[in-house]
Amino acid sequence: MLVLLPPSETKASGGDGAPLDLAGLSWPELTGVRARLVAALVGLSGDRPAARAALGLSEAQDGEVARNAALCDAPTVPALERYTGVLHAALDVRSLTRAQRARADRRLAVGSALFGLVRGTDRIPAYRLSAGSVLPGLPPLRAVWRPVLGPVLAAVDELVVDLRSGAYAALAPAPGAVTLDVRSERADGTRTVVSHANKAHKGRVARLLATTTGEPDDVVRLRALLRRAGLRVDHAGGSALTLVVPGHG
Repeated sequence: MLVLLPPSETKASGGDGAPLDLAGLSWPELTGVRARLVAALVGLSGDRPAARAALGLSEAQDGEVARNAALCDAPTVPALERYTGVLHAALDVRSLTRAQRARADRRLAVGSALFGLVRGTDRIPAYRLSAGSVLPGLPPLRAVWRPVLGPVLAAVDELVVDLRSGAYAALAPAPGAVTLDVRSERADGTRTVVSHANKAHKGRVARLLATTTGEPDDVVRLRALLRRAGLRVDHAGGSALTLVVPGHG
């Protein structure tokens, strides 16, 4: 089972690993595009006004531009410890036992605007680049990534659970992947989209999938595993699942 996670804009600072080694990252067939984007991002950081405009940053966020300038020399940490957003906080890899972390390292990968896809164990520096950003001189990131990332995802020969957000899923589809929609159900039975807590719910699902000793190989078995864990999950057909959580009112 391969679980695809979104990244987060917020990232832990620092690290204790050697500087970025693009050739050492998983899926080496992505190295060429990674190198192209790293060079473009580092180059852009030399012009702060242009960097702010391209990355959607304010002057108060110039520290993010400085991070990009230091991309090639900055210390690294495993990807699962770099991202610190709501989903990754709910995943909370630092609290896993050694056996659980070993399973998480095998199963979890992060979709990234800069690196395309990285294993949880791949060491990366802090950076700032979102899926919707457009770097000067380059087409939109979806056009950059899809020709090379699409075949990588299509070649995965195990169950794929795609928890990426829409912008990152758009970089390249994962054919046949199980997706998870989160809906809040009110007392009268009506359901609404979960917005604020969506990432936290997906983070808890990611933690469950990362640590379970089960090995579901299709959507039916995956749903059964989630239901045994006490989650309410509907399956209307195809590869889409709906996680139903209690609502208010």
